[in-house]
Amino acid sequence: MRPAVFLDRDGTINEQLGYINHISRLMLLSGAGKAICLLNKNNHIVVVTSNQSGVARGYFPIELVKETNELMKRELAKDDAYMDGIYFCPHHPDGLVPEYRKECTCRKPDIGLIEKARSELDIDMRRSYVIGDRWLDIEFAHNAGLPGILVLTGYGRGDLEYIVPHKQIKPTFVAEDLLRAVKWILKQDK
Repeated sequence: MRPAVFLDRDGTINEQLGYINHISRLMLLSGAGKAICLLNKNNHIVVVTSNQSGVARGYFPIELVKETNELMKRELAKDDAYMDGIYFCPHHPDGLVPEYRKECTCRKPDIGLIEKARSELDIDMRRSYVIGDRWLDIEFAHNAGLPGILVLTGYGRGDLEYIVPHKQIKPTFVAEDLLRAVKWILKQDK
């Protein structure tokens, strides 16, 4: 079994531009490919866990999420980086699209996405981490019993300043970006 790093997508791997409602809006953050490649080379399972409620809200079809994820994989491959799994939640309880309007256990901070990855991949949960740009990702980590790392890309800087101080659950570590978060994880592994 190998440890996993569960990565949020928008704001952690790619620029946070609100909903990615067109494929042209996917732009990887600087250093994201290098960070993921480091995890790959150091025998970590890399898993994307992402809320994509724009599907339920009717902002874009589920096919666009899949197409965007495929483009992300191709872009990361330019840095010899790859994902072992990509899991996303298209649901929202107030969605407009009946098929996706529901309460679910896969919407973060619930841990259904982690449970699904765990059932499909051989993950050592005792040595795994969550990285994201929202306090919601830190709560997600906490709910799964994992250390949560907040990156200051995307919404991270604002969440650190305005949300984290008012919450009992705190990040295990705060990193400037994904690459620095990965380097910190690799230090912990030693």
